[in-house]
Amino acid sequence: MSTTTHLNGRLCNQIIRNLAVSILAEKFNLFVDYSSKSLIEELGIRLFVGEKKYLSKIELHNDNYFSIYNNDECNSNLDANAAYFQTKEITNFLYSYLHGETIRDNIIYNNPFKSRYNANNDVCIHIRLTDVQHHNPGLFYYLNALKNIAFDKLYIATDNSKHLIVHIIKQLYLDTTILEYAEVNTIQFASTCKHIILSHGSFSAVIGYLAFFSTIYYPEHDIRKIWYGDIFSIPGWNQLTLAI
Repeated sequence: MSTTTHLNGRLCNQIIRNLAVSILAEKFNLFVDYSSKSLIEELGIRLFVGEKKYLSKIELHNDNYFSIYNNDECNSNLDANAAYFQTKEITNFLYSYLHGETIRDNIIYNNPFKSRYNANNDVCIHIRLTDVQHHNPGLFYYLNALKNIAFDKLYIATDNSKHLIVHIIKQLYLDTTILEYAEVNTIQFASTCKHIILSHGSFSAVIGYLAFFSTIYYPEHDIRKIWYGDIFSIPGWNQLTLAI
């Protein structure tokens, strides 16, 4: 038996879960079989694989994460597949870990767009739509953010480039480029922009977590418009209202 993480949720849900497990694995030298490990490590996020395997396991969840982390030892495998670890406390902890000098430098080194860090005045908007478009913060949220930012070029990362919100923004800002990269490269490019306007969900959050030199904007917490935990309450980020 070993600690194993499953394909539970999309890529950025897995990034958050696997990073939470990796930190524990490193502390307790646990062997872990991670979902999507190669994709996540393309981002420069190294997931720790130790040596210790046990016959017993502990269910790891939001409420016991820090009590396990603060123990001196862990003599069981961890079953992390029933939780997403998207509380304010855990995601702030993960954010601080990613911004440690060694981790940050490895992420920057692995970014094919690293020459853009601190070398542009661009803005990137992430517009999450498709299956959760009814939860999108709305056109006025994006326009309200843009009107208060002085920028050179606008990039949009979205899962539906044909949507009316995207169409209107492109009409209003003619120098707009739709990012057409795969998930990993989209995160990497977006995180190099000087200004980043986030949407809802873990994909947006991870873009922000890996943006080391950017000003980050995110929508106000509205329980009617979310399906995840409080993953955007990061010190230094700027919360915006949902209307002009």
